[in-house]
Amino acid sequence: METNEISAELFDVLVIGAGPTGLACAIEVQRAGYSSVLLDKGCLCNSLFHYPSNMTFFTTPELLEIGDMPFSSPNQKPNRNEALEYYRKVAEHYQLNLRQYQTVKSVGGEDGGFSIAASDAFARLRHYRARKLILATGYYDLPNYLGIPGEDLPKVRHYYHDPHPYYDRNVLVVGGKNSAAIAALDLWRHGARVTLVHRGPAMHHHVKYWILPDINNRIKNGEIPAYFSSSVTAIAEDSVNLLTLQGPIRLENDHVFCLTGYHPDFEFLTGLGVRLEGTDRCPACDPGTLESNIAGIYLAGVIVAGTRTNEIFIENGRFHGRQIAQDVARKLSEAPSEKPVGGSRS
Repeated sequence: METNEISAELFDVLVIGAGPTGLACAIEVQRAGYSSVLLDKGCLCNSLFHYPSNMTFFTTPELLEIGDMPFSSPNQKPNRNEALEYYRKVAEHYQLNLRQYQTVKSVGGEDGGFSIAASDAFARLRHYRARKLILATGYYDLPNYLGIPGEDLPKVRHYYHDPHPYYDRNVLVVGGKNSAAIAALDLWRHGARVTLVHRGPAMHHHVKYWILPDINNRIKNGEIPAYFSSSVTAIAEDSVNLLTLQGPIRLENDHVFCLTGYHPDFEFLTGLGVRLEGTDRCPACDPGTLESNIAGIYLAGVIVAGTRTNEIFIENGRFHGRQIAQDVARKLSEAPSEKPVGGSRS
C-alpha cells in the first residue's frame, strides 16, 4: 500500500464519469486554476455512444453546449454522431486529462486526501490521489431488470442500438416511454415484426410530442401490435409468455428488448458513505454546492435526483460543473496541501 501511495498520481480533483456533465466539471475546475483528471469505465461519453446509432436528441444544439464552446449543427435537433463529435472536440480543446476504460474499484481516505484505485481493461490497478472527488456517473449502465425467467438469455437486450440485425424477425419491445417507442418504430420501419408490451394503460405521457402520434398510429393501424396493462412473465428460446387483460398468451419470438429504464449505482454511493434519502433514494447533498454528506465528495448530473432520472438531463446537469467548481476553488484556496503533480494525459 505504501508503494502504491507513493506512485499514485496526485490531482486537486478527480472526476468519476466522462460524460457531458463530467467533462463540464473538469473544465470548470481547470478554469478555476486547479488540476483534474477524469476516469471512466468506458469511452468518452460512454452512455451517448451506446444510444441508438441514428438517435436524434430531443433538444437543440445550444442546450448541449459545455465550456462555452458552440455546438454547430445543420439540424434543429442534433443526432448522436454530431454530439459525440462535439464532445470529442471539447475534450481536445481543453486538453482534458482523460483516462478511459478505467473502472474505479475502491475509494479511501477523506476530504483533502482521497486515494482511488482503478482497474484498466487488463485488470491492472492504477492509483490516484485527489483532494476532492466529483461523482458524475450517470445511470445508463444499470438497467432496471424485470426479474423473470429467461431474462438472462442471449436474445434479451436492455439497450437498443441498430435495427438491421432484426430484419424479418419477431421482436418484442418491453416498455412505454421514449426509448421503447423509438426502438419499436425504428425496428418496424426496417422490416422487423414488432410487438410492444407495457404495464401501463397506454404509452407514457413522457413520450415526446412528435413521437407519440407516430407510435399510437402504428398501434391503431395494427402495424405494431401492443398489449397494455400487461407484463412479460417468462422468456424462452423461441417464445415469450405475457399476462394480458385477456389472460395469459404465448407469442413466437426471436428477440426481446427490455427498455424499462435505468438507475444510478446506489451501491457505489452508499459504499462511499453517501446517505440516500426518501423513497426516491436521492443522495444527500447541499443544493447550493452539491457537496454530499461526505465532506469533499460532490455529486453532479442525474445521480443528484436518485430514481427520478427524468428530472436531470445534459441541458441542466451541465451547469453543475460551475456550481461545484466554485465551492471546490473556495475550499482548496483555504486549505494548504502538497502540490498536485498533474500527471500526463493518456
